[in-house]
Amino acid sequence: MANKEAGTRKGRSNYKPIVPAVDQAARVLLCLGNANRHKATLKEICEEVGIYKSKAYTLLNTLMPFGFVEKDPSSKSYSLGPGLLSLSRHILDHMDVRMTVTPYLERLAIETQSTALFGLMSAEQLFVVAKHEGNQDIGLTIRLGHRFHVTSGAHGKAIVAFMPEGERKKILSKKKLYFYGDPAKLDSKVLKEELSKCRRTGFSQDVGGLQSGINALSAPVFGPSRRIIGCLILTGVFPEQLAEIYGPKVASTARQISMAMGANMDEQPWSSLEKEDKTND
Repeated sequence: MANKEAGTRKGRSNYKPIVPAVDQAARVLLCLGNANRHKATLKEICEEVGIYKSKAYTLLNTLMPFGFVEKDPSSKSYSLGPGLLSLSRHILDHMDVRMTVTPYLERLAIETQSTALFGLMSAEQLFVVAKHEGNQDIGLTIRLGHRFHVTSGAHGKAIVAFMPEGERKKILSKKKLYFYGDPAKLDSKVLKEELSKCRRTGFSQDVGGLQSGINALSAPVFGPSRRIIGCLILTGVFPEQLAEIYGPKVASTARQISMAMGANMDEQPWSSLEKEDKTND
């Protein structure tokens, strides 16, 4: 008995209280949530998760009745199901981050009479998790949970501009980029100039580029590790000439949110990137 107890004590540090099947099911869902694709075949899932086909097949069939996974009979591929929507909505409705950012969004929205949004990054998507509509006569309705591509419009420029160089190059090498809406409208030279300006000023802008009459400003939000976790977006029908006035307000508010999120903002995060631009020039 003593030896058994001693063995138990010795083995405690190596014991991991996890259920392998649940762990694998979670990995399958994360695999299907990969933003680089909408669907995945059984073979692709097995290769990415590292499990046998029989195990993957069993897990997928277990998840499907809950609506967590869907199967396309024609292509025999799998995708995330609508059953996850209610769960994600519940998370968005109760996230502590909303309590943190709401006062900042409210103040900015009222000062500019525009709509202030806060989006969190997930892979190559940006999800709106908090918003405040100012007291403007004409407002924009963007629902919580709305998803944007990470390169879309003003927020795309703000996020990509402040990415580490390796990540930025990887994003910019992709075939489809949505900085100006239609990927065919992309002008690499103009984009490079806008990203450089964003790193100097701390904010980016889209003046009627995605939708006529609708202007947007954005600035990155950093987390404790000084990595981008999302961004602040100000959007509305404000005159184009106000973009340069509201822009610094957006950058300042994003900086305050970053500090509230635990980021060390003693040094402006774009200072080193500005030096990088000068070196490249």
